[in-house]
Amino acid sequence: MEKLKDNAVFVIAFFVILVFVIPGIVVPERFYEFADFLDQSITETFGWAYLISAFLFLIFCIYLAFSKYGNIKLGKPQDKPQFTYFGWFSMLFAAGMGIGIMFWGVAEPMSHYLNPPDHVDEESAEAAEFAMQYSFFHWSIHPWAIYITMSLCIAYFSFRRDMPPLISSCFYPLIGERIYSTPGYIIDVLAIFATVFGIVTSLGLGALQITSGIGEVFGVETSYGLKLLIIGVVTVMFLASTLYGVDRGIQIISKTNIIFVFVLLAAVIIVGPTVYILNVMTQSISDFTTNFVSMSLSTNPFRGYEWTQSWTFFYWAWWISWSPFVGLFVASISRGRSISEFISGALIVPALLTFLWFSAFGGTGFDIELNQASGFADKVADEVEVGLYYMFEHLPATILFNILTLMLLIVFFVTSGASATHVLSMMSTGGNMYPPAYKKVTWGVIISVVASVLLYAGGLEALQKMAITAALPFTIIMLLMIVSLMRGLDYEYRKELQDSEK
Repeated sequence: MEKLKDNAVFVIAFFVILVFVIPGIVVPERFYEFADFLDQSITETFGWAYLISAFLFLIFCIYLAFSKYGNIKLGKPQDKPQFTYFGWFSMLFAAGMGIGIMFWGVAEPMSHYLNPPDHVDEESAEAAEFAMQYSFFHWSIHPWAIYITMSLCIAYFSFRRDMPPLISSCFYPLIGERIYSTPGYIIDVLAIFATVFGIVTSLGLGALQITSGIGEVFGVETSYGLKLLIIGVVTVMFLASTLYGVDRGIQIISKTNIIFVFVLLAAVIIVGPTVYILNVMTQSISDFTTNFVSMSLSTNPFRGYEWTQSWTFFYWAWWISWSPFVGLFVASISRGRSISEFISGALIVPALLTFLWFSAFGGTGFDIELNQASGFADKVADEVEVGLYYMFEHLPATILFNILTLMLLIVFFVTSGASATHVLSMMSTGGNMYPPAYKKVTWGVIISVVASVLLYAGGLEALQKMAITAALPFTIIMLLMIVSLMRGLDYEYRKELQDSEK
């Protein structure tokens, strides 16, 4: 009985996942219709709430960084950071952005250029500026504010207050010991639900992009068998990485990952239209900073609402649905850092790298579209998973770029899979920072099998929409977490003052 109790969250989460995955396999079209209806209804009704909440999370992070609580450590006063800045940043960036920036680095600016909201003329200079401005907006500050809010709460209650590193632990000031019973189970099951569906979708999309790259580089047929082989090989790699643990496995692969990111980024800037890229970046930063508050709160009810719903509302819901996974993982690697140090590092550095990335890839895409080959944007938007390879066809050393991209995609794939497997194992073992190997293997096999089957059945997009539905309850959960954290920090601050006066 005791063992079953310890694994209650795992057992419940596993059956909940089966309930949603089986229809995606058996009746994928019906499942998609249901998921699409649910997704459309939620984003249309609560999209405004996602915008306001994300903006509040950002304000909360900035406030904490400069507040009287900023010097409080995420750990005991004597604790030192476990990882160097480079190792820490490598892991948090790989978990937070992952394969997404590879998938959308050139495709999103081209998509916005071709299909902007109604008040912007298609394929115009205004559309190009709009495309870069909103690519910056969707991938920089707000996603990390969402992740940081979740991470801070988990890290504080885990490392400072000696509680299990679980999302349910963050609610101790609000519900007390009930975090160890049904209310806590519900919160942690929801976290597993969102994490599994999010990572399965990412692994499926990653397999599509890697397969397309292999087809482009080696001229082989991009069959389902090849996709299955890729998922199988990468699964073995990320299981090996996670079994080695965070120190030796995930940290090493994440450092390798970020080195590849910088190499590819530098190569595109140097070999590509360098001056044009720098001009695009300067202009886009200007547009982004000038319109930041307006973009943060614009629902566009009078014009462009459908576009906002399809892109901004979607992204904000997606980042919130990913926050349990990223938040728990980033919290687990952030012990010993002060609140101010944590916020400044996790908010500013990833945002700057994102600005550089979209400037380089989006800027190169626009240079090709406007100055070299009209129709490039259409080609990229039609086949998003191959868009990056289409861009490299217009650069020198195309084959080298393609091979480097394939290597980076595989490393991103491995990093995401290893991080997710580690987090899922922690979530389903009562917050054990060093979960048993069998639990890691179990979760690794589950997410890989589900990704493979749904890739075949065509249910990946439906699963992504189901993952986003988890954003609604998690928005409420995160707002309550802020209240809980402030109570904890206020108690901590008053306690330190009392101790210093003795």
